[in-house]
Amino acid sequence: MAYLRIPFNIIAMKKLSFVLIAFMAFGFYSPCTAQPDTTDKETGIIYQFDIREEIAPPVWHRTKKAMKEAKMMNASVILIRMNTYGGMVETADSIRTAILKSPIPVWVFIDNNAASAGALISIACDSIYMREGANIGAATVVNQTGEAMPDKYQSYMRSTMRSTAEATGRDPDIAQGMVDPRVYIPGITDSNQVITFTASEAIKYNYCNAQVNSVADILKITGKENYTIVTQKLTAVDHIIGFLTKPFVSGLLIMLIIGGIYFELQTPGIGFPLGAAVFGALLYFAPLYIEGLAANWEILVFVVGLVLLAIEIFAIPGFGVAGISGILLMLTGLTLSMIDNVGFNFEGVQLNGLAEAFFIVIIATFMSLIGSFYLTRRLFGRSKLFGHLALMTTQPSGEGYISSDSHYMEMIGQTGKTHTILRPAGKIMIDGQLFDAVAQSGYIDKDESVRIIKYENAQLVVRKADPPTE
Repeated sequence: MAYLRIPFNIIAMKKLSFVLIAFMAFGFYSPCTAQPDTTDKETGIIYQFDIREEIAPPVWHRTKKAMKEAKMMNASVILIRMNTYGGMVETADSIRTAILKSPIPVWVFIDNNAASAGALISIACDSIYMREGANIGAATVVNQTGEAMPDKYQSYMRSTMRSTAEATGRDPDIAQGMVDPRVYIPGITDSNQVITFTASEAIKYNYCNAQVNSVADILKITGKENYTIVTQKLTAVDHIIGFLTKPFVSGLLIMLIIGGIYFELQTPGIGFPLGAAVFGALLYFAPLYIEGLAANWEILVFVVGLVLLAIEIFAIPGFGVAGISGILLMLTGLTLSMIDNVGFNFEGVQLNGLAEAFFIVIIATFMSLIGSFYLTRRLFGRSKLFGHLALMTTQPSGEGYISSDSHYMEMIGQTGKTHTILRPAGKIMIDGQLFDAVAQSGYIDKDESVRIIKYENAQLVVRKADPPTE
């Protein structure tokens, strides 16, 4: 029996092995403990940041920060959550360019509005998602009062919108129609009306991938439910830079710089006005330098202009080439620091962006000078506390202010004392009367003996009197 049992067992084992192999082949059996289906779902990181305000330099700062951080954490998608009525076209164009060049796909979720500059940014994105009731379009370039800018500005915006739509596979005529009311597209728009799409209309014409109610809906329809969303966190430094680079704040800082320089020129020695001007310059240039807008040479242009202006005021009688050149260089340095040029290459810098920066500088400078003149007259000229900060605001004849040129010519050769420091202009006292005077060269301190050497440009020109000889 033992002999017969062995062949039986061998045969049985062979049959059992055959059955097991068959079951394994068809997936009915596993040699391991049975487990439920755990097929791994795709995972990754989605980096999200918001654009929920006017498109301005602070938004460009956050966009660059988002691009950098998303790349560092190897994010699969960058998601912009947008609700904006538009803003500065130059800033929007910088953001658009960064999105088009991004190696990481960029999606946008239009939470409510993507108007004007916001529409340009949205069209640059790889995918557009819109909430019910959201809108996209109305990208006509307007000024601060809402009036349409001249056609040369509209022409550039039309071209930018078209090229952006072409780059992302969308109808360029529709993009152009969002800028130009003269564009007529049958079934979409009537003449004299720019295109603005609702969510359903945008889906119909390939300007929206889907209508959603939340970011979670986007993840669901794209099959990315298991992705981790990393929301952008702004530091205190980011908030400070964002605040200081706002056009309105930049204008106030320019006023502080110009006003500080003006009052410093009216006071003897170095004091608070110069400190205020330096502080304003640091707050103006530092964030622009960090953002990569203000280059070293642009700041140097401003400094050289300031030096030329100082030389003209303190060392050269009258006002000529050095002073005018200094003012022009200062204005140039302040203006170029606000735009995104690379060296002397202004390709890609929109004309309206350059014009806007220039007008911010000019208007702020003008307002600062007007305010300085007003304060000098209202406060410093009448207040004993601040009277030393400015020269006299009136010139009564009883105090020596005589308009006769012949009388001034007769004074050549006379000596007197400086009543204020001459830097180079100031006041001198002769026989108890005050006269306007300018130093022939350099500075002359207060209470120094001076001699009148000539009369020109309606001013007495003086130099230090020779010491008495024994």
